[in-house]
Amino acid sequence: MLRTQLNVIPTDIVDTGTAMWRRERPEIDCSGKEITGRILRLSEMFLDAMNKNMTKFGVRYSLYAIVATLRASGKPYRMSPSELQSTLLITSGGVSNLLKRGEALGYVRRLTDPMDGRGVIVELTSAGHELSRVTMPAQADLERALVNGLSPRERELLASLLRRLIIDNR
Repeated sequence: MLRTQLNVIPTDIVDTGTAMWRRERPEIDCSGKEITGRILRLSEMFLDAMNKNMTKFGVRYSLYAIVATLRASGKPYRMSPSELQSTLLITSGGVSNLLKRGEALGYVRRLTDPMDGRGVIVELTSAGHELSRVTMPAQADLERALVNGLSPRERELLASLLRRLIIDNR
């Protein structure tokens, strides 16, 4: 008889880790690991898939994210570095380095902020527009594929629960 016919729930790396905790430290409630561990593991898995997806366009996901965010911001496709940082969940140093790389590749340009001569505005170039034209659909396809194992209702529920965790932990 095949194991798939037995209604056995498969285990993952988080099940293994929490079982170890429960065996060795049964007095500690480690139930939070069942969620946080899976979110961390999925983060690694998803970022790896996204980087692989972007290699065919010659960029990593983090640079794609800047280009796509600028494109999605609407005309005139400009944002301050701090606006980008707050949208992308990247450190200010990380955004600065990505902007340097994006500028060197010709996808973005940094301009003096006309409202504040000391500030900087990041603008999408025509090469950045072209990159976004081909990468945004590819990224959307991958993201749908990554959650395709869930029904539309499950995806909606999970998105809602994750949103609540983000809001509750700001």
